[in-house]
This record gives sequence, C-alpha cells and structure tokens, in this order.
Amino acid sequence: MRFFLRRPGLVVSVLYVALVVLAAFAPQVLAPGDPAVGEPARALQPPGAGGLFGTDYLGRDVYTRVVHGAVLSLQATLIAVTVALVVGGLIGVVAGFVRGWVDEMLMRVVDVLLAVPAVLLSLALITALGYGTVKVAIAVGVASVASFARVMRAETLRVRQSVYVEAARSVGTRWYATLLRHVLPNAAGPVLVLAILEFGLAILAVSSLSFLGYGAPPPAPEWGSLVAEGRNYMAVAWWLCAIPGAAIAAAVLAVNRISRALDGERRR
Repeated sequence: MRFFLRRPGLVVSVLYVALVVLAAFAPQVLAPGDPAVGEPARALQPPGAGGLFGTDYLGRDVYTRVVHGAVLSLQATLIAVTVALVVGGLIGVVAGFVRGWVDEMLMRVVDVLLAVPAVLLSLALITALGYGTVKVAIAVGVASVASFARVMRAETLRVRQSVYVEAARSVGTRWYATLLRHVLPNAAGPVLVLAILEFGLAILAVSSLSFLGYGAPPPAPEWGSLVAEGRNYMAVAWWLCAIPGAAIAAAVLAVNRISRALDGERRR
C-alpha cells in the first residue's frame, strides 16, 4: 500500500489502463448503446446537453464511439506488440545464443529495419498487404521487430556469459535445456518491460495509420478514424477531435508510466 500511496500517478495510470482493457474486451459494460446509430436531430450537441462527450455530425454519441473504438484500437495494438515480441525475441535469442555467421546475418537484417523509419516501413507493408485493422497491426508489429531483436540479443549475450550458464555447460547440460532453463527466463525481463513500453508506441502508430485511412472502413469507430472524422468540424465541434485524441494520449502516458515503474522495480 505504501508503494502505491507514494505513486499516485501510477495508481491513476493503472486504473485508466484497466478501464481501457475493460472497454476493449467488454464495451457493453461501459457503453451499452450502438456506436453506429445516431439521431440526426441531436447532431453536434456539446458535452453535457448531448451526453457525457457530446454527439457527432450524425447525432451519434461520442462517448459510446470512443468506448467501442477501444475494441479495434487495443486489439490491433495487442496483435502488433505480440508480432514484434515473438518475431523480434526469436531473432534476438537465436543471434545471441548461436553467435557466429548467424548472428552477423540476423543483425544486418535488423540494421536494415532500423535504417527505415517505422512509419514509412508500416506504410510500405500496408501497401503490400492491403487495408484493414489486422493488416495495420501486422505492419506496425513488423516495424517494431528490430527494437525487440536488439534488446533480446543484448540480454542473451549477457546471460550467456554468466557463471551459472558456464556451470550448466560444464556438467554436460544439453544446449536446448540451457537455453530454456537458464538463458530465456533470465533474459526475458527487460524484453517484457520493452513490450509494455512499445504497447504505448503501438497505440500511437495504429491510431496514426487509422487517422490516415488505412484502418477499418467507416463507420467502425477506431480512435484514429474518430479524430480524422472530427477534423472537419473543429470550428464548431471541438470535442469530436479533442476527446478521442485525449483518450489516445492518456492511454499512451498511462502505459509509459506503468512501464517506467516496472523497469525501476526490475532494476532494484
């Protein structure tokens, strides 16, 4: 309790992330309405008179659309981080454990990925794969593979030179047993912290691509597409852009705060 009382920002971040996760997997609990159905007579009503977050240009409730937008945005983010963690972690552990020409070849591929900006690489992959939420998630995940590969390789090299790994080898332990029992469990900590940090960056990337129109087609209420829909009404309905944008920013900041706390505890 003292740990959380001394960190009120962390408590708020955990509560907000919990609400976002609940909205992503059970949106009807927070917003039982239909996000695609509106009342044209209530179009562009400000927050308060038109509901908690107001209404959009078709009379749809913005609160309901923001809550249901977490379903597509967060599920796409989860897919992206999973792809980056699995593929990047596998590349890093193979490169760090096998070494030699395998390490050189894999790290040159990683260097090529790092040389290309992540957004540009995501756009190139979407052009090849096609539009859609899942394809956007795969593109964002592939663009983040290099970061996970570098961190996993560094941790694998560090653990590989530890005394207990050398002792396991000296008693004749098989290489796969050494990898699974000693190297992977002790190298996974920083990579998992990076995964939480990348979760926030993936939210930004997925929302940015949705804003550009590469995500789910209308009327799907993705967070990025909600901001894109509201930009034409900034002069008369500021809440259409401000509220979904604030939801995205709060999610990214909350995830980053949790990641920093976990990284600090891991270092201690």
